[in-house]
Amino acid sequence: MRSFRRRLIAGLLLVPLLTGCFASGDGGSPASGSSGSGEGSRLRVAMAFAPAENFSPYGRDAFLLAKLGVSEGLTRLDANGTVAPALAESWSSENGGRSWVFTLRDARFQDGGDVTAEAVATALTHAAAAEPTPSAISGVKLTAKVAGDGKVRVSTGEADPVLPLRLTNPSLAVFSPKAYDAKGAASPVGTATGPFELTKTTGDTAATLERFDDYWGGRAQAAGIDAKFVSDGTARANALRTGDVDIAETLPVAQVSSLDKGTAHKTNTARNTSLYLNTRSGVFTDARLRAAAREAIDASAVAEGVYEGYAEPAQGLYGPALTWAADKRTEPTGRAEAADPDGKSITIATFNDRPELPETAQVLQQQLEKAGFKVKLEVRTYARLEGDLLSAKFDAAVVSRNTMLDTGDPVTVLASDYTCGGSYNLSFLCDKNVDRLVAAAQAESDPAKRQDAALTGEAAILSTDAEIPLVHLKVVSGIGTSVRGALLDPFERQLIGTGTRR
Repeated sequence: MRSFRRRLIAGLLLVPLLTGCFASGDGGSPASGSSGSGEGSRLRVAMAFAPAENFSPYGRDAFLLAKLGVSEGLTRLDANGTVAPALAESWSSENGGRSWVFTLRDARFQDGGDVTAEAVATALTHAAAAEPTPSAISGVKLTAKVAGDGKVRVSTGEADPVLPLRLTNPSLAVFSPKAYDAKGAASPVGTATGPFELTKTTGDTAATLERFDDYWGGRAQAAGIDAKFVSDGTARANALRTGDVDIAETLPVAQVSSLDKGTAHKTNTARNTSLYLNTRSGVFTDARLRAAAREAIDASAVAEGVYEGYAEPAQGLYGPALTWAADKRTEPTGRAEAADPDGKSITIATFNDRPELPETAQVLQQQLEKAGFKVKLEVRTYARLEGDLLSAKFDAAVVSRNTMLDTGDPVTVLASDYTCGGSYNLSFLCDKNVDRLVAAAQAESDPAKRQDAALTGEAAILSTDAEIPLVHLKVVSGIGTSVRGALLDPFERQLIGTGTRR
């Protein structure tokens, strides 16, 4: 009974905290559905990306689980990108920052078990051993052990001043011991801790979620979620327009003018669209040809012609949503001189889950062909593209990437995307100077100095021309006028919360 009262009080206190961040519409109404029955209505949601790995919690599918309110970790990001409590109520560092002790709140798994220190340590140990390593801990030797009743000690090989930020990554979510099989694979079905329980999946086309009534943060106001995975952006917009769904994720800018008034919501994000050049194999191993590609590209044509004002030409890796970067950026130096492409043939890959990307690729194709390249395009859904993308099968790729998605730390994305051992290094860049500067940035504990070091790393990366930033994006979400409390998250980790309802 004492445990129940603690959960009830925690839920009552934390509902406003969890539903207020990024919320669209009125987030303060009573916890009943539109019918007034107290049971709530179900939410119908069209997601842009299908699960690529059968809802594995260790890859990009982890972000689907987080957006749908299924999973959570010890910490989370708030609206300002600051680390905030989740399954951990508090934390403190030890041993010069090589260890952190997290004090757990009273919470339960969706299979009925308690969230114990043993369970959390087991979950983090499985995540650290996953292949490939979750991007947030790429290059980090992470271990987790019980530190007493309701306490977990998480340690790293080297002092890590941003470990609590790393643990906000959805790939480091906590699951019940019943989730793991003998090989270490994890199933999120009925084993997570969030306000909604994943109960049924239909391949990569749909999923059914039910409200988890014993959620520590309070009972969700929607009875459940019926999610569809619809890669075609026009189809998502049409589903919202016809009332087939209540929420449609990431709508094409070309569809905004045709939507009902009040249903399109624009959010500034830390997301960029860039052209990544394969530095490991093929044409772009030559830095001079990478320079030729950079000089051929006019990013303003992408911003104006493709994104129709919902983006602006990129200034670097860190866009205007990150205000600290605006006045500190330095120009890249030491770039190679451009060589004549002389009819070199290249293949550019992209995915159509974000409908502006194929159109962007077509604009780049025209610009690069004008400069002397021969260009072929390869367009698939992301789920069908990712494996080849990470295996260096293409000369270049047009990809949309949120630089703060992994941890909210500007340095972590440099380590995962641009270093020799990076887990999401789409350019396959391996440069000793870049690795040295990123390692120096990782060692900085002061936030301002860490940002300065990140910008120094940015300049070094751009000097290699391994990535050509194109535009900084705004994301458009489609939300029916009857929906309240959807989470418009600039870090693109949340969408449905306890207060989301219709």
